[in-house]
Amino acid sequence: MAPKGDNVVVSNIKLERMLSMKGGKGEASYANNSQAQAQHARSVLHLLKETLDGVHLNSPELPFVVVDLGCSCGSNTIYIIDVIIKHIVKRFEALAVDPPEFSAFFSDLPGNDFNTLFQLLPPLATYGGSMEECLAADNHRSYFAAGVPGSFYRRLFPARSIDVFHSAFSLHWLSQVPESVVDVRSTAYNRGRVSIHGANEAAAAAYRKQFQTDLAGFLWARAHELKRGGSMFLVCLGRTSLDPTDQGGAGLLFGTHFQDAWDDLVQEGLISSEKRDSFNIPVYAPSLQDFKEVVEADGSFSINKLEVFKGGSPLVVNQPDDAAEVGRALANSCRSVSGVLVDAHIGDRLSEELFSRVERRATNHAKDLLEKLQFFHIVASLSLA
Repeated sequence: MAPKGDNVVVSNIKLERMLSMKGGKGEASYANNSQAQAQHARSVLHLLKETLDGVHLNSPELPFVVVDLGCSCGSNTIYIIDVIIKHIVKRFEALAVDPPEFSAFFSDLPGNDFNTLFQLLPPLATYGGSMEECLAADNHRSYFAAGVPGSFYRRLFPARSIDVFHSAFSLHWLSQVPESVVDVRSTAYNRGRVSIHGANEAAAAAYRKQFQTDLAGFLWARAHELKRGGSMFLVCLGRTSLDPTDQGGAGLLFGTHFQDAWDDLVQEGLISSEKRDSFNIPVYAPSLQDFKEVVEADGSFSINKLEVFKGGSPLVVNQPDDAAEVGRALANSCRSVSGVLVDAHIGDRLSEELFSRVERRATNHAKDLLEKLQFFHIVASLSLA
């Protein structure tokens, strides 16, 4: 995260060490701006449970291990872990077998606000070490929890140690901005843009190649870590267009008012056009074909399910007719996922200027945003081939 202070600029820091959703519990924090993700997660619970029904149940003498990759710092990840464990418990009970102990790993990049996440965890229920009593305890968790910092594009766990991997709303984040899109000497230089949305063909190809490389690395790592009989359930931003420069909802989030706000700073002389062009959001919403091609080329996993689902709007507002509330919701949503990167690139003061312009522009287009800003998500259920 960017150091505190007025207009502090951080440069030459690897994205992996810096990227995180906005921590804490403030108005623009991820914890307070992830309601849309929660709603969509609930809408695909039936698919998650289908995946869990296919997971092999090992001896109850061995712990059942669940991982949430890209857990961030809100309550969504805790809810999902709870759903997974309760469903597995029911499967054991249906076999008239005592459930095993459960271990849950919450994993994200080192900059993630694990402190806020762990403060949200309910206390561990331990009554004489009995897992049955633990599972029956209200408002307590029935699993041992740990945080695992690191990029999920590399190995994070011992070989054949994980029963279930879950990851939601994370795999569209690339491991890095493709170098060529911020290289003024390259044909892929993304001049005038801060995202892939509306980019030139060469820039779009660079983004797509980075996504392919990253997803291949993700699959390679998970293929080593997953137990035989285990499964993965993955959700990420997706697109319905074959054209990668049409990023759908992600494009509307980062390619319209956010883009225009950067242009405002340039036109007002607050930053140079070069400063704007050297910032790109490392997000790529793949098509179903993009995703499928990488999985099939890797060959480690069988596809149980791979579909695109309409995920709704990222704007959760109490009063849709209140343009100011819609404007704040868009600015906060955008800031909760990109604010750390913006702060690092242009500093705290200019970041405030940028997001105030995002809010103002979104307020002026509130009705249009509510009608058109819709996300699509790719949902994948995979098991070892």
